[in-house]
Amino acid sequence: MKDKRPLNLITVNTKYSLYEEAVQNAPGEIETLQHISKIERGKHSKVLREDFCGTGLLACEWAKQGTAFSSLGVDLDEVPLNYGMIHHFEKLSIKEKKQVQMLKGNVLEVPYSTADMVVALNFSYFIFKTRDLMKQYFKKVYDGLPAGSLFVIDLFGGVEAQSVCEEETEHKDFIYYWDCQKFDPVTQESFYAIHFRPKGRKKLVNVFTYDWRLWTMPELRDLLQEVGFRRVTPYWEGDDDEGGGNGVFSPYKNEVENCLSWVAYLAALK
Repeated sequence: MKDKRPLNLITVNTKYSLYEEAVQNAPGEIETLQHISKIERGKHSKVLREDFCGTGLLACEWAKQGTAFSSLGVDLDEVPLNYGMIHHFEKLSIKEKKQVQMLKGNVLEVPYSTADMVVALNFSYFIFKTRDLMKQYFKKVYDGLPAGSLFVIDLFGGVEAQSVCEEETEHKDFIYYWDCQKFDPVTQESFYAIHFRPKGRKKLVNVFTYDWRLWTMPELRDLLQEVGFRRVTPYWEGDDDEGGGNGVFSPYKNEVENCLSWVAYLAALK
């Protein structure tokens, strides 16, 4: 039977489930974060704060490491938070629920509780477009962290990240599209969108949209150092020998390949 639903009719549940399957891998992300923590802090981190947490998938997965691990997820948008409470938090055990807190709030305003590690992932902090505002955010994180704690952010770049183009990735039940719709080389302001095409349906366009500034690594490193972090280390992904990344991130040494498209981390130690 032909699907007669409107082009962009998509439920909240479908929207976030597609995103999480296409973009997120919480266990793998935790493995990478703990790998970085072991190198930078000499031990694994136990108390996590996730800024711009969205559905809180990572914050909930964090608690599954054991009873010593706790997390706080903060996001300004109650829609993904509500989705996460139903689909992630409520599926935790009674003990795990006591280890996780989900909070609606502005990361520039919410008081920081003690954490071993604060993270801002999926490039969400790119929403801060001015140097002053980004520095304000980094300073807020720095002031809230005890000495010896870690702030980890991810970032992306490369020629393809600055080109108007659309990339597609096939998944089992849908196709995922990452679309750079606009890029201004003078201001680095950019507009990206995510589309999906579930099997048997038409393409669902602009399911997620992002109005960002594409920050460069030197800019972010300088700002992190300016607010007081004593060491800021880039973590670069290894090569899979087939033109892609192997999922293993290592501290930057002397030189890396200037890839057309790349994702990296910055680890800032207080």
